[in-house]
Amino acid sequence: MAANISIKLEGLKELDAALGEFPQATAKNILRRTGAYALEPFDKAWRAKAPRLTGALEKSGSVGSKLTRSQRQAHERESFVEVFAGPGPNPQAIQQEFGNQNHGPQSFMRPAWDETQNEVAARVKDGLAAEIDKAAKRAARKALKLAKA
Repeated sequence: MAANISIKLEGLKELDAALGEFPQATAKNILRRTGAYALEPFDKAWRAKAPRLTGALEKSGSVGSKLTRSQRQAHERESFVEVFAGPGPNPQAIQQEFGNQNHGPQSFMRPAWDETQNEVAARVKDGLAAEIDKAAKRAARKALKLAKA
């Protein structure tokens, strides 16, 4: 079945400390936006590699932090914020990726991940720094507005 894949990033202590300065809700939003930004190359790659018969598989996916009810029941949460990318909850995606008794596997997710994982990791670092900077500027504007009132 589907495997959880994790990447470990090192050298983000300063960004983590800056993220800790924000309220929890703001930090979650920063991380969600960063995750969605970082996974864009992977999302494009798996769609390009997905087998096309009707095009439904390619159109089914998304990048986001929400899962379907059945996916939530099967998923064990591991982090403060999790962002997912890939085909939607249709079983055809699993059949294509891993095969079944009637046809062999036509992998498209694993090759897409293998070719984009370094770019995804780099985008996490760049995107997180940019999102923290934007949030800090928003917080400063808000504080200034409250001070004037």
